[in-house]
Amino acid sequence: MGKFHDRMDRELRIRGCADGTRLLYLSRVRRLVRHFMRPPDQLTLEDINEFQLHLTRTGELAWSTFNGYVCAIRFFYKEVLHLDWDIRHIPYQKTATQLPVVLSGGEICALLAATSNLKHRAIFMTLYGAGLRSAEARSLRVADIDSQRMVVRVVQGKRRKDRYVMLSKQLLASLREYWRETRPGSTLLFPGASPGCPLAPKSVARPLLRASRRAGITKEVHPHTLRHTFATHLLERGVNIRVIQRLLGHKSLRSTEIYTHVAGSYLQDTQSPLDDLLPVSACRQSERD
Repeated sequence: MGKFHDRMDRELRIRGCADGTRLLYLSRVRRLVRHFMRPPDQLTLEDINEFQLHLTRTGELAWSTFNGYVCAIRFFYKEVLHLDWDIRHIPYQKTATQLPVVLSGGEICALLAATSNLKHRAIFMTLYGAGLRSAEARSLRVADIDSQRMVVRVVQGKRRKDRYVMLSKQLLASLREYWRETRPGSTLLFPGASPGCPLAPKSVARPLLRASRRAGITKEVHPHTLRHTFATHLLERGVNIRVIQRLLGHKSLRSTEIYTHVAGSYLQDTQSPLDDLLPVSACRQSERD
């Protein structure tokens, strides 16, 4: 992309985009350019639509990834090249509603019991006990754990927002045990292999997957699964959904409301109309007949 890469990178940095977002946008526009092997300012809307069709042909691209390409391409042509295109002609795909995978309380206990490494156990407990995103947990500093007020400070989470979450007594005990035994010698709570750098994402995801398999959990478990489980378990315990929204750092309540679809209390406390039409006694009689 040459000069276009630098111009796009500049615009993304000016807007304060996160490094991950910036690199992803650049790589997606780079793929567009490679597809046609022509400078991007020579492409037309028809070319863009042809590229979108190309992305859908294998059927392997998730709608969310496809829409990520659309975001990057729209940004490039509107904010970098300043073309007066009607970007509605670069359409998004219809979004799908995907319910999160949630673990039961027993599965959480089994997962932690199957984790012998103190560091891994501490970070898993942090993800679940405080409902943090993986990046937020990996970026925690020792100073962010306030044992006097029993809170955890999340510094510059998603959308560069700070927030506080509760500090569980069990989590505090686990963090202290981990710290006494390992003495990382860093301001970071969970330092990575390189001095001053946090753990890599895979250094959390892979041990978590291995621990879930040892625990006999057949569900697909990722670090974000523990955050989903935190929110769902709070909802099942009757915590106000607005409080959960604040704890998770959600901008919109709509993001939090998805947990009402998986919370057992909402599902089990709602009786099916079938039970009114066909009492249990009638069903048993039918089985005997």
